Amino acid sequence: MKLFSWNVNGIRAVLKKGELEKFLAFYNPDILCLQETKAKKDQVKFDSPEYVEFWNSAKRPGYAGTAIFVKNNLKVLNKFNDFEKFDDLKIEEDKFGNPLDEGRILTLELEDYFIVTVYVPNSKRALERLKLRESSFDPTLKNYLKLLEKEKPVIICGDFNAAHEEIDLARPKENTKNAGFTIEERQGITNLLDAGFIDTFRKLHPTEERYTWWSHWGNARANNVGWRIDYFFVSNSLKNKLKSAEIYESVFGSDHCPISIELE
Repeated sequence: MKLFSWNVNGIRAVLKKGELEKFLAFYNPDILCLQETKAKKDQVKFDSPEYVEFWNSAKRPGYAGTAIFVKNNLKVLNKFNDFEKFDDLKIEEDKFGNPLDEGRILTLELEDYFIVTVYVPNSKRALERLKLRESSFDPTLKNYLKLLEKEKPVIICGDFNAAHEEIDLARPKENTKNAGFTIEERQGITNLLDAGFIDTFRKLHPTEERYTWWSHWGNARANNVGWRIDYFFVSNSLKNKLKSAEIYESVFGSDHCPISIELE
């Protein structure tokens, strides 16, 4: 079972470049989770007989959004946007609005596990959304995953907009007070690990310095001055089924590159 995750930073742009079709043909994922789709399903000219599409788009046009493409031989039992499976889970709004209006969380229930894709809000340059993340989004997401886990194992992937440790970005000392590497954002990931979820890439590659996102400035990607902010986390019960966890820096089309795991 090959599962991929990719923040495409606009699915229409990636399709226009031909990168998505090329990627699907070459890597042939069983499940592909997308973030920052920036579109609604009826705006996207993509039709593959091999995949069934599931979408959670933002109310605001051309913004955020998530999607999951699943091979049509896999049985999907349920689809949940945001936290609709558990009515009592809520996220605070901030001056930018309600993150759940931005299509940031999409869950599919399969026979053996839940697959969740997430596009965690960026804290923004002046850290205007940091409080939202620390006090509401991150803890509520963790609680949601633990509720799902009571029913079956959970796989969660996506753009968490944070590097966890110094090994996860090229210039940690210059970024300790910047969005993506604050104590609060890093703690959100630590809390997931403390709750029993496994950072799959770091589990299998404990010392590798590799990245999944690069700034558009200063030839950052060419110089590999990047950040690892895209992750696959899995329930501890799936630990022994984990065969591989990879990063695909050579795949272009977005400022992020795809990541994957393979499960038995």
